[in-house]
Amino acid sequence: QAPGARGGSGACAMMTEADQRDPLVSADWLAAHLSDVVVLDASFHLPGTGRDAQAEFLAGHIPGAQRFDIDVVADLSSPLPHTMPPPERFAALVGNMGISNNTTVVIYEAGGPFSAPRAWWMFRAMGHPTKLLDGGLKAWREAGLPVETGPAKERAGLTFVPAPDPSAFVDADRIAEHLATSAPVADARSTTRFEGAEPEPRAGVRPGHMPGARNVPYAALVGPDGKLKTDAELTAAFQDAGVDLSEPVLTTCGSGVTAAVLSLALTRLGAQTAVYDGSWTEWGSDPNRPVVTGGAPESSR
Repeated sequence: QAPGARGGSGACAMMTEADQRDPLVSADWLAAHLSDVVVLDASFHLPGTGRDAQAEFLAGHIPGAQRFDIDVVADLSSPLPHTMPPPERFAALVGNMGISNNTTVVIYEAGGPFSAPRAWWMFRAMGHPTKLLDGGLKAWREAGLPVETGPAKERAGLTFVPAPDPSAFVDADRIAEHLATSAPVADARSTTRFEGAEPEPRAGVRPGHMPGARNVPYAALVGPDGKLKTDAELTAAFQDAGVDLSEPVLTTCGSGVTAAVLSLALTRLGAQTAVYDGSWTEWGSDPNRPVVTGGAPESSR
């Protein structure tokens, strides 16, 4: 695994090309550089799981970590859940976390990649590359490293100037154009949700998937240790689903969270990718968008 980014002022400029390309860092690397970086806990749990990410943060987090709540760092005017906020809101919120354009940021969550890649992708969309702790808090604890309890310690506010990349997120029209040309769209939901064999968790959202989409369940990219699988295994998962990695791959899921897990894996593989922010919540609730059920076409297998 690549060593990852080095911390401190001007840290981004000190990364090697390999470090910049690899989005992951290990628990040992983070422990050695903890004083040089800002650590963000981006844990998020779906309603109905009985888990409270904020309560879990208070019970134990990486020392010095700040909470990055994707339901707070979001466009609160949108009817869709945790959509990308306007640049000025993002800048203000992360600036209050002690983040400037010269800050090296490492993001983690309670377990393996689920919601932390969403925060990682949001920073990327705002022109600020960050790193992800491979294996999350679980890997940190298993390495015998310390945690602290209680609320996040206040940090001095800094100025963060976003440089938005409009190509990082796509809308429903862009997805429709992509599908019309048979370009790859990868859906991170479970196979049963993708096929429409189980109801969607949000009211008014039809079961099924976009015609021509390929199913790459995000959980298939994660090993039993909660870490991202090897490059060979990631490549096989996409290829087995019929996703051509030589083309830009648009990713989708239920609400734009686990789609970022796919984009994390695709980035590690050197593929071009973008996230559909509205994802199935938007598409499946729009009666003007086509929906199909059952498995993907044989050509995608």
